[in-house]
Amino acid sequence: MPDVAKYGPWAVIAGGSEGVGAEFAKQLAGHGLNLMLIARRPGPLADTADSCRQLGVQVHTIAVDLLDPESVWRISAEAADLEVGLLIYNAGANTCRQKFLDADLTDVGRVIDLNVTRMLELVHHFGRSMRARRRGGILLVGSTAATYGSMRQAVYTGSKAFSRLFAESLWLELRDHGVDVLELVLGVTRTPAMERAGLNFDVPGIPVTEPADVARAGWRTWQTVRCSSPVTMPRRCSAAVDPIVPR
Repeated sequence: MPDVAKYGPWAVIAGGSEGVGAEFAKQLAGHGLNLMLIARRPGPLADTADSCRQLGVQVHTIAVDLLDPESVWRISAEAADLEVGLLIYNAGANTCRQKFLDADLTDVGRVIDLNVTRMLELVHHFGRSMRARRRGGILLVGSTAATYGSMRQAVYTGSKAFSRLFAESLWLELRDHGVDVLELVLGVTRTPAMERAGLNFDVPGIPVTEPADVARAGWRTWQTVRCSSPVTMPRRCSAAVDPIVPR
């Protein structure tokens, strides 16, 4: 798990109320990092915060919709007095499931705002302080959707491909400044968001990972590779989409 001296004393998790984000929060709390959790839904956010506080750390919560252009201003204001050594961007969704030319550009913009714009704004804000201190870490949660073109997901897959290349480039820019960068690429994962979207987890031959396993795998990868390059989830996870969307 991350070293508190390098990645603490505070970690910010965008999308930290449930699923993979909540598991990251609990595992970090178990290792002594204080948390700022950001999510849209107050109920799950409060539940996760309470679970983490029971592990003996401080937890601040911000219930905000990251589609709001003012959300980053609010986050930066509330984190102004915190020394943030770790940023996890786990927010992201596909809210535009039409063929691109049939889609409303407002819906297209929402996908880009959540998966690209807010991510860039938060990385820019917290990354500058990490670079100045010459320590810290940035973890972006990606998707195997970045690897394949897919019907009715043109904007989402494009946004995730952007995230992948952004992480690689950011790693190059920060590697001499003591700031680690990792993109963790998820395959099919059993999260509440995926359940609400109606994803069938019982398709024969398609492996499904659990959020806690994903979080543990992410930190194991970080410890082993030491961010010498952005990495993906193990092949057994990313292979989940191969039978569905052949290259």
